[in-house]
Amino acid sequence: MNDSDLHRTTDVQDIIERLRSLANPKNVAGMARFGINPENTLGISIYILRDIARELRRDHDLALALWDTGIHEARILAAYLADPKQVTGEMMENWAADFDSWDVCDQVCSNLFDASPLAIEKAAAWSSRAEEFVKRAGFVLMAALAVHNKQLPEEPFETFLQIIVREAGDPRNYVKKAVNWALRQIGKRSRDLNEKAIQAARQIPSQVHHDASAARAAKWIASDALRELTSEKVQARLKR
Repeated sequence: MNDSDLHRTTDVQDIIERLRSLANPKNVAGMARFGINPENTLGISIYILRDIARELRRDHDLALALWDTGIHEARILAAYLADPKQVTGEMMENWAADFDSWDVCDQVCSNLFDASPLAIEKAAAWSSRAEEFVKRAGFVLMAALAVHNKQLPEEPFETFLQIIVREAGDPRNYVKKAVNWALRQIGKRSRDLNEKAIQAARQIPSQVHHDASAARAAKWIASDALRELTSEKVQARLKR
């Protein structure tokens, strides 16, 4: 082991010890009620994790080491510390395969993966995956790209809308909420995309009818999105 390896090990150990010192078992129980996996979870507030991330410089190797600990909060911290420029397709696939909770999925996708040049490709690919949190990740990426990447042209989002219509019949809770999130964020990006998102939402119920649970999911996704996208508040902002 060279000096840099030893320093890295010490960094990871120090951070994990710090995280364990902040553990709050009562918070873990509360998080579980909101659908967050309690396994390997310490119960640390996201605000505290963000403060810790601000103290630490961006360090991709450290992020990888933190992810490998399997600790819930260490993985969220890893999303803040990793370098988007060093994110590879293999890394994205490996981390996505590890997603076991909606909050880790969302933090990684909206604070790291969405800044990768591979984000559009992965959003489309993951949208049809069988694994619940991998599929969720595809739609979270769509939502994050709509909000964060102001330089993207409209074409990728038009493709995403077609995918949203296609996948709106997935009744799994964490998938349907992400599909709805992506639809709403795309529809608030511009006036043109708002019109296309409204059209997509109105198309969804007629496209999904293979079983009752799928139909219910599609109806909820469409009606909830339409409520926001056609609202006076959103329409006024887009006109400005």
